[in-house]
Amino acid sequence: MRRITRIATVGVASAALALSATACGGKSSSSGDNKDPKAAIAYDIGGRGDQSFNDAAFAGLEKAEKDLDIKGTEAEPSEGEGDPDKVQRLTELARAGNNPVIGVGFAYAPAIAEVAPKFPKTTFGLIDDTSKTGKNIANLVFSEEQGSYLAGVAAAKVTKSKTVGFIGGVETPLIKKFEAGFVQGVKDTNKSVNVKVQYLTQPPDFGGFAKPDLGKAAAEGQIDAGADVIYAAAGLAGSGSIEAAAKAKKWAIGVDSDQYNQKGLAAYKEYILTSVTKDVSDSVYNLIKSVKDGKPQSGEIRYGLDKDGVGLATSNPAFTKLTDVTAAVDKAKADITAGKIKVKTAP
Repeated sequence: MRRITRIATVGVASAALALSATACGGKSSSSGDNKDPKAAIAYDIGGRGDQSFNDAAFAGLEKAEKDLDIKGTEAEPSEGEGDPDKVQRLTELARAGNNPVIGVGFAYAPAIAEVAPKFPKTTFGLIDDTSKTGKNIANLVFSEEQGSYLAGVAAAKVTKSKTVGFIGGVETPLIKKFEAGFVQGVKDTNKSVNVKVQYLTQPPDFGGFAKPDLGKAAAEGQIDAGADVIYAAAGLAGSGSIEAAAKAKKWAIGVDSDQYNQKGLAAYKEYILTSVTKDVSDSVYNLIKSVKDGKPQSGEIRYGLDKDGVGLATSNPAFTKLTDVTAAVDKAKADITAGKIKVKTAP
């Protein structure tokens, strides 16, 4: 039985958080019985249902519920929110007895740095960021550039037009890691392939992670310019790029989750060649388990290609049938893990 409670926040001006149970057996607030182990995740822009990053985090919480007998709480972001909203959200989750409290995405770094010292017995997980540290902060990070390199190899092998596209949600150092790895993988495989790069928004506008219409328009533009493979690292906006690629009967490469298997993208799965996966799910699960076991993780915990913390999905049978492509990807993976290929983290 699912016991996950969802929290919808409406900003600092709100007098209290609005609480709602998402399943039978759930409770109407996140407080519950403090004797029961509880864990919480606070979502990044786009929230649950993005078919990507946030959904991967939820999968880890859901697994922990089932395997570890914990009560899970989810907290949704509000549109256009700032750091004070995140501080309020994390504070409420910690006060409710959740341990750990996990911020999904680098945008939570300032808020976790402010809240964590006030709750020294609570472990805070910070996904995709190492800029803020502390004794009770676990920095869950990934070698995204390595998985993206493999995507670049695949893209360079399957393109017929010799033009491929990269779409980043927001131009941040994290997303530029995806770009760097992808471009390097393409060029190392075939220097004659042109890579078109486009970002949807610039900080402080993070809407590029949440608006599928922007991703769709960007992909359509790149396809019109000759691209026949589109790789988007753009959260929820990436679903728009996948839609555009599928409708044009071009290849799309997903990100974070195995998007070929995402129900919300089922109509386009035939054209989702592969996905660059980040094991966000296991990172969330492992942190929750460490707390329950009395040995909470802290500091930098990196998930790389060597430990399958990042990788390239093989769910689409059309991909696995391309044996020359998969062989090139396998060789690149072996060379990266052996240290023969050094993947750049910036363009």
